[in-house]
This record gives sequence, structure tokens and C-alpha cells, in this order.
Amino acid sequence: MTKPVKAVTPRHDASPDPQEPESLDELRGDCARMAGQWKAGRRSAPAPGRAADLHGIKVPSSSAALVDGMSEYGD
Repeated sequence: MTKPVKAVTPRHDASPDPQEPESLDELRGDCARMAGQWKAGRRSAPAPGRAADLHGIKVPSSSAALVDGMSEYGD
């Protein structure tokens, strides 16, 4: 569960939708201020795997039926 936190960016006007308490500009500003705290090093891409390398994977029949009932990507 996500804990609600106080917005860092001050609000200039009341949001018209009570379900959307912050604007996109406020969110972008908050993200820009936090970006310096999240450092990610460069990583090389993992080596491509082969389907033959996959073994021991078990899919419950209910999950397989759910995926089987979905349309193909791009339909």
C-alpha cells in the first residue's frame, strides 16, 4: 500500500477535479527535484536467451486459459 505524502510543489489554484489533486506541471516539478536522488549506473544489455534454456517453468492452468483467451498483440 502506498503511503500518501504531502506535495512538494505549492498549488497555484484549486484543481477542478477533487480526484486529481495535482497538475501535470506539479508532478513534473516534483520528479525533477527527486531525479538527483535516483542514480542509475550504465549496464550492458543481458545476453539474449534461447527458448531451449527455459526449463522448470510451470504455469497454472487457470493462467494459461486466461492468456489463451486474449487476443494477439496488435489485434
